[in-house]
Amino acid sequence: MTPDELIDAIRSAVARSVETGAFAATMPEDIVLDRPKNREHGDYATNVAMRLAKPAGKPPRVIAEAIAANLQDVDGIDHVVVAGPGFLNITLDSASLGVIAKAIVEAGADYGRSATLEGLKVNLEFISANPTGPLHLGHTRWAAVGDAIGRVLSAAGASVTREFYINDRGVQMDLFGASLQAAALNQPIPEKGYHGDYIADLAAEIVTEHPEVLEFEGDKQAEAFREEGYRLQLAQQRKTLEDFGTHFDVWYSERYLHSSGAVERGLDRLKAQGHIFTADDALWLRTTDFGDDKDRVLIKSDGDLTYFASDTAYYVDKRDRGFDICIYLLGADHHGYVNRLRTVAACAGDDPEVNIEVLIGQLVKILRAGKEVRLSKRAGEIVTLTDFVEVAGVDAVRYSLSRYPSDSPLTLDLDLITRRSPDNPVFYVQYAHARTCNVVKNAALVGITLDVFRPELLVHETESALLTALGEFPRVVAQAAELREPHRVARYLEALAGTLHRWYEVCRIIPKGDEEITDVNRTRLWLNVAARTVLANGLELLGVSAPERM
Repeated sequence: MTPDELIDAIRSAVARSVETGAFAATMPEDIVLDRPKNREHGDYATNVAMRLAKPAGKPPRVIAEAIAANLQDVDGIDHVVVAGPGFLNITLDSASLGVIAKAIVEAGADYGRSATLEGLKVNLEFISANPTGPLHLGHTRWAAVGDAIGRVLSAAGASVTREFYINDRGVQMDLFGASLQAAALNQPIPEKGYHGDYIADLAAEIVTEHPEVLEFEGDKQAEAFREEGYRLQLAQQRKTLEDFGTHFDVWYSERYLHSSGAVERGLDRLKAQGHIFTADDALWLRTTDFGDDKDRVLIKSDGDLTYFASDTAYYVDKRDRGFDICIYLLGADHHGYVNRLRTVAACAGDDPEVNIEVLIGQLVKILRAGKEVRLSKRAGEIVTLTDFVEVAGVDAVRYSLSRYPSDSPLTLDLDLITRRSPDNPVFYVQYAHARTCNVVKNAALVGITLDVFRPELLVHETESALLTALGEFPRVVAQAAELREPHRVARYLEALAGTLHRWYEVCRIIPKGDEEITDVNRTRLWLNVAARTVLANGLELLGVSAPERM
């Protein structure tokens, strides 16, 4: 019996209790199952009786006793105990619990996937960068976490478009071109220009590919350096992210936003909603109608568009493309954008509680030997994604960034995340997967295969614990998707790895010496493969490899 099947059984037991007059109450929207810390308290516990007590007007234990009576005879349930103020502690029979292993193996890569968010069309924008330099540590956190959020959303049934917003318009692009031009001509970089050795490298590449640029004069030369630098730097950003395992479906240009007429369409939408007004020769959006601290300028008195106008048009454009929810993942210095973007949604006629989400990622520091390090080689004072991966590896970086809530500051110890030992979380989980692969290989050498499955033989307490943990995976994934918190998957995998290792300590799959191979050994191989499947599926959701050997 899977957790979802048990929840259905509890719902049916509640319904029967109401039908027979034991109590009167409306079924709660969700049934919460927990895993008791003490295995003697059963495989699962639920507080459903305590939640029904107040609307039913009866003590929780009375409610619990009625539900328990209707659960006792359900196939797959061994017994139900009413505990404390009204908890239901449920123990499954060994055969019912054991069938989870077979279901997982048969589902394979699909185990953990659900239709929880089916029909939901999501735009997930998780990196917005200038094409004027390498991707830095802040981008790296979102490259890992944003991609993992996209993966869990997809696993929960949502249709996800991953979008990179290219800030390729404005003064910073001109400064970038001027910096490249100065480097190529051996002139001083403009005071507010871009520094770092990468500028000289990029300028040299442009001159090598297009030597004629040195013959250009004035604005034509500056424009040529800007556009070629843009092309090369954007290509480098794409490759860096692909090498990191992060793929974007859409690379959306700010230039295109303006040239396509999207800005005008966005302003027209806001005008139709009645939230635009003119004052001091400027065009304003009345965001104070929806809780903003002040109204925002869209077009300044000199006729120039503000960045806010671009942000507004970009949101409207996303909604026009048919997305139900627009999720923004922004850096720590963008707290002020949260309410601003929500008011944009409201001004556009949307529900800011439904159609837009803004997540903020906090800063990351890297330590080595207890001291903060920069790692940078070619980019001045910043830590680049490439530098970080070169030192720690893709798996260690992705896993380490994904296993913490993104809204909390993060300090990573390089010595720890590169260590091949159990105290390194990514090594610990990957080693557990490699161990399951090794067991399958060694089992085949002695003739143990998946030709027999007898779930009633999985009776050891560590087997019950492992089966229960494996059964939780789909709910963990669904919750990670609904809350946009992929770190829940990482923490689950670490707990699962620990449960798996404890099982290995006491339950043998391969007999010792001349001991006979029995159906217990064969059935345990199913449980091993089920654990391998869940570990691999979980690591895939984080964009981390599942090695067969360590």
